[in-house]
Amino acid sequence: MKKIQVPPEPGKSMFCLFFFIFLSCFHVCFPELSSTQTNTMIELSRFLSIPDWNFPGSERNPCSWEGVDCSRPDSSSVISLSLSGFDLSNSSFLPLVCQIQTLESLDVSNNSLSSIPDGFMTNCRTLVGLKQLNFSGNQVSSFRGFRNFSKLEVLDISHNRLSGNIEDYGFDALVQLKNLSLSFNKLAGSVPTNLAKSVVNLEVSDNLLSGSIPEGIDDYQELRLVDLSDNQLDGSLPSSLGNLSKLETLLLSNNNLKGAIPESLSRIQTLSRFAANRNGFTGAIPSGITKHLENLDLSFNLLNGSIPDDLLSQQPKLVSVDLSSNQLVGWLPQSISHSLVRLRLGSNKLIGSVSSAAFESLQNLTYLEMDNNGLTGHIPPAFGNLVSLNLLNLEMNQFVGILPPSLGNITSLQVLKLEQNKLTGEIPDEIGSLSKLLILDLSWNSLSGSIPSSLSNLTELTNMKLQGNSLSGTIPDSIGDLSSLLELQLGQNQLRGRIPIMPPKLQICLNLSTNMFQGPIPSTLSQLDRLEVLDLSNNKFSGEIPGFLTSLISLRQLVLSNNQLIGNIPKFTHNVSISVTGNPEITTVDHGVVIPGRPSGKSQLVLIVTLVAIGVTALVAVIIILKLYRRFNGVNNMQVDLDEEEGSTVLPEVIHGKLLTSNSLHKSNINFAKAVEAVAHPENALFQTMFWSYYRVVMPSGSSYFIKKLNTRERLFQQASSEQLELDLEMLGKLHHSNVMVPLAYVLYSQGVLLFYEFAHTHSLYDVLHNHPSDVVDWTSRYSIAVGIAQGICYLHGSNSNARDPILVPDLSSKKIMLKSLTEPLVADIELFKVIDPSRSNSSLSTVAGTIGYIPPEYAYTMRVTMAGNVYSFGVILLELLTGKPAVSEGRELSKWVQSQQEQRNNILDLRVSKSSPVATKQMIRALSIALACINISPGARPKMKTVLRMLTRL
Repeated sequence: MKKIQVPPEPGKSMFCLFFFIFLSCFHVCFPELSSTQTNTMIELSRFLSIPDWNFPGSERNPCSWEGVDCSRPDSSSVISLSLSGFDLSNSSFLPLVCQIQTLESLDVSNNSLSSIPDGFMTNCRTLVGLKQLNFSGNQVSSFRGFRNFSKLEVLDISHNRLSGNIEDYGFDALVQLKNLSLSFNKLAGSVPTNLAKSVVNLEVSDNLLSGSIPEGIDDYQELRLVDLSDNQLDGSLPSSLGNLSKLETLLLSNNNLKGAIPESLSRIQTLSRFAANRNGFTGAIPSGITKHLENLDLSFNLLNGSIPDDLLSQQPKLVSVDLSSNQLVGWLPQSISHSLVRLRLGSNKLIGSVSSAAFESLQNLTYLEMDNNGLTGHIPPAFGNLVSLNLLNLEMNQFVGILPPSLGNITSLQVLKLEQNKLTGEIPDEIGSLSKLLILDLSWNSLSGSIPSSLSNLTELTNMKLQGNSLSGTIPDSIGDLSSLLELQLGQNQLRGRIPIMPPKLQICLNLSTNMFQGPIPSTLSQLDRLEVLDLSNNKFSGEIPGFLTSLISLRQLVLSNNQLIGNIPKFTHNVSISVTGNPEITTVDHGVVIPGRPSGKSQLVLIVTLVAIGVTALVAVIIILKLYRRFNGVNNMQVDLDEEEGSTVLPEVIHGKLLTSNSLHKSNINFAKAVEAVAHPENALFQTMFWSYYRVVMPSGSSYFIKKLNTRERLFQQASSEQLELDLEMLGKLHHSNVMVPLAYVLYSQGVLLFYEFAHTHSLYDVLHNHPSDVVDWTSRYSIAVGIAQGICYLHGSNSNARDPILVPDLSSKKIMLKSLTEPLVADIELFKVIDPSRSNSSLSTVAGTIGYIPPEYAYTMRVTMAGNVYSFGVILLELLTGKPAVSEGRELSKWVQSQQEQRNNILDLRVSKSSPVATKQMIRALSIALACINISPGARPKMKTVLRMLTRL
């Protein structure tokens, strides 16, 4: 039978033809990775166990994996591999990466790699296309040098643990190197001068480099960024720096550089940022240096002379200038660039009046600081035209006249600091128009009149300081409308009359001292359950001390001295410091303090009644104890809560207890059930704060432990995850430093959380310095304490480790520094950072962010605990060690007092110590400079704790 051929349909023919062509050229048109690279990538994925690389079918196309970049458009080879932040700790996979012959870029940053294997150095040097390597943010301590990576252009090993001499790593062999970043290591040696002349960016900040910057640095004509900050460089700056015609950024901060700022820098037309702050530069600021700059920071040097006329004027690019903390003299420039955003001239010796014409058109100016100078005349009304201003700081000058009402026009203003001037007249109502104001400080002037009721419009205000003036009249009733107010300082005025209802969130301090108030202490104060310091001294308050003051659970300091109060002191907790001197009708004081003077007849009667009451109470107590003994004798000693009506024993349930220390002695001593039982008995309590209750507990073995119980009334604890809390506590338990107080164990039980510590038979630094004035601590001990605290904070901040995030200390004060001995301090209460979030807390800011006197200025409006804030608090502690004075006395902060006395530095020091020897005096004056740097109002201007420690150890 003859077959009949049926011609195919035209559409199907075309489809088959195209399908055949597609199959025949698939590997040409759409090439895949070679089998070698595919197998290498599959082996790598199995080795690393990266979840996103191991889903079903992923082996077919490694180019689709996260962090893998292949050549385009054909995707025939892997050219880039990014494993940043993949939580890698084992670096043995690195030699396998070198089998990818087409690799051009490798990024393994932000992991936990501790080494770079020799196999990587041997195998990867054959990769002719490898141009970029990034090992930053690991824990690498050493490696064999990159001597044969001839094509490498970018190398980043910053934020590691490299040590030794920088020349031993073979960076000079990288002949095509353009970017080298070695910052945040421990590399020693001198500034490298044998690198490839092609280098564009050189970053070696935060190391241990020493010596001077070489004259031959101008051989590197391609340089655009040089960062040598935070090292130990000395000597003067070479004038050859001016020959780097492409340089854009020069950072030399925090070194020991000396001499003059070279005028040749003004020749670099590309230079936009120059920072040489915190060195020892002397001489005058060269003219023309800001000709091309955008940012200039020469703060904290020894520069003298006047500010050049052209420094601030007619510079169209100039954005930020910081010349604070130098020895500059003369008048302010008469002309200032309209482009300026930040101007900091504080802590110099500038004199004269401020030109209105210079400031009236600065529409971009955001920060203006001219504090701690000798400026005179009136505050220019033209400041009211600075519409973008957020911060105006003119404190500690000699300004006279009235407070310009035009300041009310600066509606963006958040901080207004005019304290310690000679201002007169009334507070203008227009200040009430500053709706964004957070801090208002007009203290220590000569202002008169009443407190304007318009200030109640400042609903965002957190700190109001009006003390040390001549204000009269009454406190306006509308003061209670300041719903955000945390601190109110009205002391040393002439206020009188009724004390109105105070702002409900008042927390840091209420100071009404040295006024003309009289009558009983008002009951309206009973609502201030967050208040920590209440100062009513030097008034005419009468009657008995009201019992409601004992219910202010946050109260730490109560000052009632020099009034007309009578009777006995109510029972306060042990953590409340009370002063009642100058009240002759008060006969006895709790806490064992006795008021001198012969008691009056009425007082004698009160004393007799009190003694009788004590006797009756003691008798009743004996009877109860005998009954209880008979009733419960022989009962297991693990019982906790006694219900007298039912005669039952209630034992809070222990949910989970864990030992955090490997010390076997503590393992045998610590009994979780015994601790839970002990904290139920008031006789074991030591004192209480907002977040903690403190106990001394004796274990069955006879060993004593210091135990802290979390106050679970706090809203944030009720919301917190117990699992997360346990993880955080276990992390803290892994810390090991001789200057950090670390928990030994914890227990979760049905009524809270307990933390265990060694019980130290010592005191806090506050106790040693201020509660025992007859026992003078010598300078050697104080210096050792300062260094020890700095070492502990550096450790917590992670200066020596990149394996964890920084741990901050929310309440860093001398009361939170425990002393094992007079030379061994312990930084305590580090747990607060892990278990307290201020944004969720319903408690006192100063309990979260620090004790009054230690709180950095910025905390009042940021509510964020930072490393810079810890540096400020440490600076105050250092001032305590140097002056012997507490952080707050007579309503005035120590930091402010010291800043106002800088011209008489010898008189600032504790004369009982400084006069002991010329060496002690010299070292204390140098330490005072460090403390002043730490308490700078600007967080960015404060040195890092690592730098502070380095400066201290050089004393």
